[in-house]
Amino acid sequence: MTHGTAGDATEETTNMDTDQAESDLRRWMLRNLDRAAELFGLIVTGEPQWGWWLRSISAPARGPDGACWLRVGAEHERWVTDARVSDFWIGISDSAAITGVSKPIVLHSTEWAEPDRRRRVRADVMALLPGRPCSPTDVLRSAPDLPDAWWTDLRRSLDALRSHPTTRFAERGQSGDRVRDMLGIELHIDQFETVHGDLHWNNVLGPEFGLLDWEMWGRGPAGMDAASLYLHALLVPDIAGRVHNMFADVLDSPAGRAAQIHVAAAVLDRARREPDYADLANVLREHVRPLMDTAVQN
Repeated sequence: MTHGTAGDATEETTNMDTDQAESDLRRWMLRNLDRAAELFGLIVTGEPQWGWWLRSISAPARGPDGACWLRVGAEHERWVTDARVSDFWIGISDSAAITGVSKPIVLHSTEWAEPDRRRRVRADVMALLPGRPCSPTDVLRSAPDLPDAWWTDLRRSLDALRSHPTTRFAERGQSGDRVRDMLGIELHIDQFETVHGDLHWNNVLGPEFGLLDWEMWGRGPAGMDAASLYLHALLVPDIAGRVHNMFADVLDSPAGRAAQIHVAAAVLDRARREPDYADLANVLREHVRPLMDTAVQN
């Protein structure tokens, strides 16, 4: 007879505790979605979709403004009040000031405290955009059928965003520690602009271009958005090549090469925790090696 060890029992208990905590969080977030819908006078009309680490829950809805999208996010109080990173909390409502970009119109926003959980909850209602995400995951693994107009709107939107003045995330871009840990080189970023900050293939719609998820927009390394979309497409060479051609003036500049290294380090860091990034991580290391050689020489 084989007997389990104390370590086995501890691991099983830990897994049960984790599962219970996740179930509790899901139920709580569903209640928050219901509360937000009631506050805005909305009826949820479709299945909820979960955000990263269950930090948010979103669903199509209908209300006084017609068909819309309801997003509810929750975060620990300490992050909402930390001036270094708290800009993310109002990113969606702040994005209403941006013009010339194909993105959702923000209709309503509200927030409330949950003292028992030491968290705050925020709800935003946005107009629906046509189309669907170009990929079910951040990383592109199959080629979407995108018309020429899509690529034109992508470039136009990112150019408009780059020129939009903001002080959001004014200190973002100093990723020296992460680049050093992931890639073993020193990288200094000295050119900045306004960026979306989380541009990947699950955040862009097609066949009519639209750009979603505006939590993280603000100041960032010049070329960061083009670099992010490019690197997240490397597993589909035809699309990666199209991105490169559209943004060659950005990606092949010194700032653009630095932005690719900056984004690559972030993706490789994430790949350590999320298996879905493993296939991209292998390709990414090969792609970024000559960029690092250039950066070191300079």
